[in-house]
Amino acid sequence: MVNTSSQTAVEELQGFIAGNPDAREMRKALALKLMYQDYSYEAIRQILDVSTGSISGWKQAYEREGLAGLRLKHKGRISDLNPEQREAVLQWLQTKDRWEVGELEYHLAEQYDVVYESKQSYYDLFEAAGMSWKKTTQVNPKADPQAVAKKKLKFAGYWQATESRLKAERCES
Repeated sequence: MVNTSSQTAVEELQGFIAGNPDAREMRKALALKLMYQDYSYEAIRQILDVSTGSISGWKQAYEREGLAGLRLKHKGRISDLNPEQREAVLQWLQTKDRWEVGELEYHLAEQYDVVYESKQSYYDLFEAAGMSWKKTTQVNPKADPQAVAKKKLKFAGYWQATESRLKAERCES
């Protein structure tokens, strides 16, 4: 039989689960809900594929902080650029039509002593500036000019043959 405090916890956790789109937080709440419904740690571990240590930690956090203890603490990495620096970089990026990622990397390292581990951070800055990082360079730096010329020639031949065939079909109609 579920006691009143357990029943209250189950109802509170059910409301949290129903109104929470974050799967990680929902999983924590569901584990605790099952625990308060007298499921064993082993059963919860098997159902949700979590460790008993995680369940125990979530229970302690919930008992200490309530639903706030189930919320994710990590909200993403804080940017290495402060808001004023970021705005200055975005304005700087908008001064030209095309940029190289290496040019942005150099500028951030030289001006702000910021070097990101992931290229995605640089791409995010291009996007925030309203630029597509995919179109930041004039040409593909890995393009082989001879292969491109050969392909253009090949396609020109296809177009000419197709155009001739279509003209012949129109004349027959």
